[in-house]
Amino acid sequence: MNDPRLEGTEIADSVLDLIGNTPLVRMKRISELEGIECVLALKAETTNPGGSSKDRPALEMVLTAEREGLLKPGGTIVEPTSGNTGVGLAIVAAQRGYSCVFVMTDKVAPEKVSLLKAYGAEVVVCPVAVEPDDPESYYSVAERLTNELNAFRPDQYSNPANPQSHFNTTGPELWDQTAGRITHFVAGAGTCGSITGVARYLKSKNPDIKIIAADPEGSVYSGGSGRPYLVEGVGEDFFPAAWEPELLDEIIPISDEESFLTARHVSESEGILIGGSGGMAVAAAVKVAKAAKPDDIVVVFNPDSGRGYLSRVFDDAWMANFGFIRECDQCVGEVLDTRLADIESLLYVNPDQLVSEAIDLMRTNGVSQLPVCKNTPPFAAAEVSGSVDELELMEAIHGDPDVTSTTVDKVMGAKLPTIGVGQKLERAVEMLESAPALLVLSGGRPLSVLTRTDVLTYFTSNANTSNPNTSKGSQNG
Repeated sequence: MNDPRLEGTEIADSVLDLIGNTPLVRMKRISELEGIECVLALKAETTNPGGSSKDRPALEMVLTAEREGLLKPGGTIVEPTSGNTGVGLAIVAAQRGYSCVFVMTDKVAPEKVSLLKAYGAEVVVCPVAVEPDDPESYYSVAERLTNELNAFRPDQYSNPANPQSHFNTTGPELWDQTAGRITHFVAGAGTCGSITGVARYLKSKNPDIKIIAADPEGSVYSGGSGRPYLVEGVGEDFFPAAWEPELLDEIIPISDEESFLTARHVSESEGILIGGSGGMAVAAAVKVAKAAKPDDIVVVFNPDSGRGYLSRVFDDAWMANFGFIRECDQCVGEVLDTRLADIESLLYVNPDQLVSEAIDLMRTNGVSQLPVCKNTPPFAAAEVSGSVDELELMEAIHGDPDVTSTTVDKVMGAKLPTIGVGQKLERAVEMLESAPALLVLSGGRPLSVLTRTDVLTYFTSNANTSNPNTSKGSQNG
């Protein structure tokens, strides 16, 4: 019940009353730089108390659970989250007297873990590079903890209150803020709560409004396998309950590289600090806006702030290590550019291949190290599980000749250290003092293996011309 002493004031009764009614702002600078003629506007969900759009479903899911008797006074909330839903739930829990346990993958930025702990929540971190049904996946761990703690799990992926919150609030806000003239709505698809809820509302008002989903390359929504990508909070490896493709007019896949570079571009050009998923949505919205009519109004949904990604998207060292940016002219990529690419793609072995097959592959191509990955390219760096080295294999076979008939996963060593294609060559030299080879990343994905021989050849040859004698040095020790 509201306090009568607040009547006539602009004092909110609680922080929960500040959820929603977020502003819509024109992206004028981006439009000028990209040659966009229509109105391109951004829905700034960062003004929610928790700094993201996830405050909306968090409140709706808890209130619905209370009404249905699923959440009792003093109870515990358990939820797998990339961070933002956890913050929203933690805020609601603080106001209504619940404790929280959140399960996250090791892909999320460390500041998100710290943020949830700051709200008094317990955080459990799980590996990202496992299948959804693996006991160590964050879905499985969340389910186990829910049972052990006799807790309430909102399950944003299947909870109808998730899209309903956006149907009730975000959709009407957009309709009113554009005076009913919105023609396109672009948003990332994760749990699909926001895009589905907004789409249902806008289509009910005007079926001609175009709904466009921005999706990370590799996510199932745009036809991928759901294998790891680096952008957080969007895309999936399964189809959640709120997935309603019939509401979508288009799905645009966006790479990690374009997502992150767009986030940095928007932050520097517009003065609006957005994260990787926001960068992904804006990248897709720019494509839509360029093809739109001058009188159209394209709205892009920005789910959160770049403050949660300062150690990732906005950290030059992190970006360079994954091959998203170049630190200098004389970089690792220049060494690779001077090499005649006889080996057309990255050589690797699967963990279930025989050791004899790995040896044959190394012998045929004249290489000394191979990354081990259970999938096929293009795979993410997180999917590389180890490596095999000719010296280590030689020692293993010397001790037991039958090793050749075992599988690679039984003898593989640690992963090769990684370096970005745009990182300084001097950094590679330092790393190669303690490692025989490095795995070079470009756009967040393995590109090649860099060896001491490659660097030595580069230093002793003309760096500006290709050297045909190094054609098989790409993975050669």
